[in-house]
Amino acid sequence: MAAPTLGVIFHPRFPPATLADYARRAEAAGFDQLWLWDDCFLPGALTSAAIALAATQRLQVGIGLLPATAYNPLFAAMEITTLALAFPGRILPGFGHGVSHWMAQIGAAPKSSLQSVEETVSAVGRLLRGEQISVHGTQVHLEQVQLQTPPASQPPLYVGAIRAKTLRLAGRAADGTLLDGMSSPAYARWALEHIRAGMAEAGRTRHTVAAYLYAKVSPDGASARAAMRRMLAARLPGNDIQLEALGIERADAERLAGLGPAAAEHISDAWLDALAAAGTPQQAADAVLRLAEVGVDTVVLQPADGDPGCLDEY
Repeated sequence: MAAPTLGVIFHPRFPPATLADYARRAEAAGFDQLWLWDDCFLPGALTSAAIALAATQRLQVGIGLLPATAYNPLFAAMEITTLALAFPGRILPGFGHGVSHWMAQIGAAPKSSLQSVEETVSAVGRLLRGEQISVHGTQVHLEQVQLQTPPASQPPLYVGAIRAKTLRLAGRAADGTLLDGMSSPAYARWALEHIRAGMAEAGRTRHTVAAYLYAKVSPDGASARAAMRRMLAARLPGNDIQLEALGIERADAERLAGLGPAAAEHISDAWLDALAAAGTPQQAADAVLRLAEVGVDTVVLQPADGDPGCLDEY
């Protein structure tokens, strides 16, 4: 088993003025990738990506995720092109459904969320390859559109996916899939089956799977694991698909969530080790390797509760 590519998240709630230094420190620490979020109402990921790329030499920068319905494919491709031309091989754009109530709030609720993602990713990919395209889909409408200076090498496009239909879409239409936090090895194994089914539909043979992994590390281990138990308990009931992969029924997760802070006491070691890199550095490394063993190519550490001091731990 090859060692996985290792990334870390810069949370959009961290001050943008600290991003350049954070990126440099992540690169110096040996991380391969830095991932950004494009959450509504917070500092934007595309401009943040430019800051991080300009501050570093080799670090790849991923965007997880651009909401497909909020971005016209041409303008998304234009922005990606700028970064790809200025920093070849270092930008990793990702697209997703977007948070449904945010999309409704800004007037970008799609007619079909699945079609919106697939049409957008397909159109952006073709534009980045230099094609002239006309698209009249459910969500995307373009007429004889072409980039004048496409990048010499197209950046890989990711799709963020949780459920079966989107996982198959990612395998069919994208170069990579981004799995959300709380993706246990059992869930990742299940997700990979659907991704590979989508790849087979499209005749694809290459695809990269990245997974976010909640992380909290401390030399004594116990304090980090206690903090992570509290964080996971606060996120219950969570996504039912991810929990079911661990044998946790939604009713049980809801019952635990009803306990409030006391729910942390019921997060077992098995759940903790499956859902997070928590404890000593060795315990955290073991959690990363467990995801790699089932086929995850890139593990992206997600700091517990958006802790801006996380690089001192990692």
